[in-house]
Amino acid sequence: MTENQPKQGLIPWPPLIYMAAIAISIALGLLYPLPWIGDLLGDILFAAGWVALFAVAALWLTAIRTMIRAKTTLNPNAVPDHLVTSGPFGITRNPIYLANTLLLIGVALVSGIAWFLPLAFIAAFATQKMAIESEEKVLAAKFGKKYRDYAKRVRRWI
Repeated sequence: MTENQPKQGLIPWPPLIYMAAIAISIALGLLYPLPWIGDLLGDILFAAGWVALFAVAALWLTAIRTMIRAKTTLNPNAVPDHLVTSGPFGITRNPIYLANTLLLIGVALVSGIAWFLPLAFIAAFATQKMAIESEEKVLAAKFGKKYRDYAKRVRRWI
């Protein structure tokens, strides 16, 4: 990359954003619990939460395996060696960030701590603004038309 091209940041924002969202959700759940749907719908939401958590594991594992096979970095602040477009990256450009968001939603449904739901979307928005948009600039600068074509074909989230 040349001097004029965008560079990745120094702080690995995505893990910090999601860890903060988890901590805030737990703290708010303890201090200011919100009502939760019970009975039959509660059981359905609980089961849906476990399905979401299994999806999280599948997304993480397949995304990491795909990146390792492509011999590119897993570090969100490093410049990638290769543009990965296969596996879960053929469905979403950010499968790990999607999995992190889905983790918060799944935990909300399993635990009944409603604060995880709004904080999942706040964390996703913050990740997009603080990490994804700059990552996309780096990818566009490094891979050019190949990345732009990929970005037109595959959505950022889902």
